[in-house]
Amino acid sequence: MAAIQQPAAPAPLPDGSGRRSPRRSVLFFAFAFAVIADPVSSVAYAIEAALRALHGDLALLLPTMSLVVGLVVVVTANYWQLVRRFPKGGGAAAAAGRAFGPRWTFVPIGALVVDFVLTIGISISAAASAVIALFPAAAAFRIPLALLLLLVVAGLTWFGHGGRLLFAVMTVLFVLVCVAVLVHGFVSPHTIGEAPASTDPGRSAALAVVLAFPVAMALATGIEAPSTAIAQLGQLDDRHRRRFGRGTLALLLVIVGGLTLALTVLAVRLRIGIPGKDSTQIADIAHAATGSGWLYGAFQVTSSLLLLAAASSSFQAGPGLLKALAGSPDHPGVLPSVLGRTNRHHTPYWSVLVYLAASAVIIVAAAGEEQELVLFYAVAVFVSFLVGLLAMTRFARSEGKTALAWLNGLAAVAVAFTLLVNLLRGWPVLSLVATLAIGGAFYLRWVRAGRPSGIEDVEARAA
Repeated sequence: MAAIQQPAAPAPLPDGSGRRSPRRSVLFFAFAFAVIADPVSSVAYAIEAALRALHGDLALLLPTMSLVVGLVVVVTANYWQLVRRFPKGGGAAAAAGRAFGPRWTFVPIGALVVDFVLTIGISISAAASAVIALFPAAAAFRIPLALLLLLVVAGLTWFGHGGRLLFAVMTVLFVLVCVAVLVHGFVSPHTIGEAPASTDPGRSAALAVVLAFPVAMALATGIEAPSTAIAQLGQLDDRHRRRFGRGTLALLLVIVGGLTLALTVLAVRLRIGIPGKDSTQIADIAHAATGSGWLYGAFQVTSSLLLLAAASSSFQAGPGLLKALAGSPDHPGVLPSVLGRTNRHHTPYWSVLVYLAASAVIIVAAAGEEQELVLFYAVAVFVSFLVGLLAMTRFARSEGKTALAWLNGLAAVAVAFTLLVNLLRGWPVLSLVATLAIGGAFYLRWVRAGRPSGIEDVEARAA
């Protein structure tokens, strides 16, 4: 069988005395904060998604988001294990292929393709919403604005991975401004909203929370990124790649979990309910906390830039995945070799165009409204989470680690429940259909290509 070639790794960083070098610290900063741009940006719409699912019931918002963060912790724990087992990258695809056979690799691969398209669509739409909340007159041009932002981000992708440090800076700026907004809101809020604490006190609170939290699990998207992105760290050995991967996961959990719960508490305290048509809940929170001054403007600008960074990250990772799957005359792969053609910046431009077209269709279909996409968003990536958890459960059982096997098994049940509840809402089943269709199509092409070896490591090569 033809082997899928892997690129040669760069030379390791000099270690000197074994102490952490300034160069390695800068590398970790650029790597970690760029990789977590996607999950951090999810804060911009996940809390609002939960509140909408609760029909505006602020009294249940904190329990719901606490449950969401708890499940994020569980999923993160699984990727902590994946980083330990696969320090060269690979994520759920590598785990599935080695636990159940290479054909199962295509399930998380299909899920990732759908996830990347939805990440671009929802991030661009949310960025447009942030701009509109700051400049309400732009509301009449929501779809053209979103498509313009999409074209700008796709155009910047032409220049390859050079923007990683810029993405890291955008993430840090948003976090700092968000912390400033939170402090101002808790210490000296500008105003108190008028949303009622509870909109339906007669219904079962527990049932409402259980049915609402899966919608807000969009917050978990991007958690898989560190386990695959460590493949880019060819200048490091396995031990340091594990440290980078696990350090990034820990940072992700602290920042995403901390900001989510703090913003949720502030929303409840300031009575910020479901926003109006031309605003977002996170914008309303910032406005109630600070007024309409420079800090509010800075919050909207940094949140929109962070969302564009998240979209740009998927514009690199998605085409990178297609490039890794693409064949060449010398080494046949799964997809046509044209998808692997690159410019001088190593950008697979035809693959970028594929994602550009798919994302544009998604944005237009959702009328540029990110909340219309949240349900779809929380389905595809959970298919990948589920397969990865089942694989890690199998590894733990085969190695006699009973406690770990039970932990992973229970986490798989929780993820499966989340997936099921979202699928029962109707239209999100299209995400599952697309995931299975794309994964199945890739599998058939893999079979026709002679089942080239190394398919389990395709996520690592795509990073």
